[in-house]
Amino acid sequence: MEDSAASTLAFRDLKPDDILGALESLGFRCDGRFLALNSYENRVYQVGIEDGEPVVAKFYRPGRWSDEAILEEHAFTLELAAHDIPVVAPLTIDGRTLHHCGLFRIAVAPRRGGRAPDLDNADLQRQLGRLVARIHLAGEATAFRHRPTIDIESYGYESSDFLLQNDFIPEDLVASYDAIAQLVCEYAEDCFDRCGDYRRIRLHGDFHPGNVLVAGDALHIVDLDDARNGPAMQDLWMFLSGNRQEQTPQLDILLDGYREFRHFDARELNLIEALRTLRIMHYAAWLARRWEDPAFKIAFPWFNTESYWGEHILTLREQAATMLEPPLEWRY
Repeated sequence: MEDSAASTLAFRDLKPDDILGALESLGFRCDGRFLALNSYENRVYQVGIEDGEPVVAKFYRPGRWSDEAILEEHAFTLELAAHDIPVVAPLTIDGRTLHHCGLFRIAVAPRRGGRAPDLDNADLQRQLGRLVARIHLAGEATAFRHRPTIDIESYGYESSDFLLQNDFIPEDLVASYDAIAQLVCEYAEDCFDRCGDYRRIRLHGDFHPGNVLVAGDALHIVDLDDARNGPAMQDLWMFLSGNRQEQTPQLDILLDGYREFRHFDARELNLIEALRTLRIMHYAAWLARRWEDPAFKIAFPWFNTESYWGEHILTLREQAATMLEPPLEWRY
């Protein structure tokens, strides 16, 4: 059902009556208020409830994940919540977390408010390290069966192939893009080779500051929609910013907290810039794969312009140089 043209059309043309009707079919008494939240892969709304706290409803994009993959994400999130890790888990309604409402697949979660984390706060960085370690302790117990692994093939080679085969790259930049895309994938392979046989565990997968909400002394971790198997470093490197001198103390503090709960394999430091590069490539291909969705043309008007692709190629060249440098040092 989720791959049908009708489901895709309904998703693109989601109306207020569809949103409220779906929630009411699940037993919620909506008060008519709703607010679109910052999500493009899926459609996510805060919905007001009569005599109760608002809830957050996620309408899943057709064709992206199978029901089994979505339920695997839900089970992982509920497992983390059972370990008192502050994730925002889906509500169980009539024994289910994933609901089919007409042409839509929906999950409902409690609303959690907060602000973006201040990454200059060393105590907060250390707390984030602890939380990531606790997620990984649960994540290493087993592996996802229906969700993919973060790797060079899917994030790197498949991304560049899609862009080239579907004529997204301007003709005068095709040769430059093809050459640098192949080069950075080869350099990423070298980084993974230097790391060696790392352990693949269940991850948040898209753990960046935007997916952390701070409310007073409490943290909430949101949006495990990109949960996958992969190296532990994937959930750590996105909290490192700035140049090498700035990232080194950030890494020390983050890992100080991490190691309070879980061993960190220092060989994975070799993966930081490779993972950054693969994310850059994957992100460009993600935008291209969704470019026929009108919401993407509105939200990302700068994408697929000549200047965008010129800057993208320049960024990949910079990443190629960075991957040749020694990995960050960790003073443990």
